Amino acid sequence: MKLVRSFLGRVPARYPVLLLRSLHLDRIGEYAETPRGQFRRLLVQGVSTVSHCSYVKTGPKVLLQKRSERAESLAKVLEQSEHVKELVEECAEELASANSGIKQEFGRLHLLPRVESAIGKSEAVVEKVQEASEKLAVVNDALEGQVRERNMLDHQLAAAVEQEESARHAALHDVLTDLPNRALFYDRLEHGLAQAKRHGRTLAVMFLDLDDFKRINDSHGHDVGDCVLQTIAQRLKENTRVDDTVSRYGGDEFLYVLMEIRDNEHLALIAEKIIEMVQAPCDIAVHDVNICPSIKASIGIAIFPQDGTTADMLVKNADRAMYRAKQNKSGYSFAE
Repeated sequence: MKLVRSFLGRVPARYPVLLLRSLHLDRIGEYAETPRGQFRRLLVQGVSTVSHCSYVKTGPKVLLQKRSERAESLAKVLEQSEHVKELVEECAEELASANSGIKQEFGRLHLLPRVESAIGKSEAVVEKVQEASEKLAVVNDALEGQVRERNMLDHQLAAAVEQEESARHAALHDVLTDLPNRALFYDRLEHGLAQAKRHGRTLAVMFLDLDDFKRINDSHGHDVGDCVLQTIAQRLKENTRVDDTVSRYGGDEFLYVLMEIRDNEHLALIAEKIIEMVQAPCDIAVHDVNICPSIKASIGIAIFPQDGTTADMLVKNADRAMYRAKQNKSGYSFAE
C-alpha cells in the first residue's frame, strides 16, 4: 500500500486523478492490515472457540447453556469472518479498478519505467488480495460446517437433557396427580428430620385419607374417581407452603411434611383449612357425565420428636391417628 500511495504522489497534476481519489484509500489501508491483524485475530478466535468444545462434567442444564453460548460465539466469529471476506473482495475490485483507470489515463503516453513497475506491483497486490479472499472463503466454509455441526449436537443434547429430566420426574412423581410419590416424600422427610435434629426444630407429618372415596369409583367409574383425585391434588398443591411437601401415598391417601411448626394450635388450623379445601364441591365432567361430589377427609398428625424420631415412626403414628379421626368423625386427630 505504501507503493500505491507513493505512486499516486508522483502522478503529474495535469493528469486526472478523480477516479483514484474515489477509491477510499483509508479502507484499502484497512484491508492491507487485515491479513496480519483483524483477520488473523478472527481466525485464532474461531480455532480457539472450536478447540474448547470439550465436554465438561457438570449439570445438564449448565452444560447446555455453555454449549449454547459457545455456539453463539462461533456464529459471531463466522459473521465477522464473512465481513472481512467482503472487505477483501471489495479491496481487490477497487485495486483492479484503480489499475485499469491508471492504464487508461497513461495509455496514450509512453509509461516511465518506474510508473510501469509500480503498476505491475499493484497488479501483484490485486492477485494476492484475491488469493487471500479465496483462502478466506475456504476458512468460512469450514467455520460454517462447524456451526452446523454444533447446532445439530446442541439439538441432540437438548433432547437428551429433556428426556433425562422427564425420566427423573416420572421416577419421583405420581403419574395421575403429578404430586411427589413415596420415594420423593421419604427423601424430603429424611432431609427435614436431619435439619430438625441439627437445629432443634419441630416438624409434623400429616396422613390424609378421603372418606368413602370407594363409593365414587363404584357409582361413577374410575375415570370420574381419577378426576376427583386430580382436582383435590391440585388444590393441595396450590395451598402448600414453599418449604412443605404434599405427596400421593397411594390410592386416596396423601402425606404432608410440615416444616417448622410452632405448636398444636398451629397444626390444628392447618388441618382445618385442608379439610375445608377438600370438602369444596368438585365440578367433574367425564364422558358426558357431570357430577359435583363433595368429599370429606380425615387427617392424622404426628409431631417430631414427641411422636417419633424416624420417618417410618412418624408415618406409622400419623396413620394410626388418621384412623382414629375417621372412627370418631372428628376430621383430624393427633398421635397419642
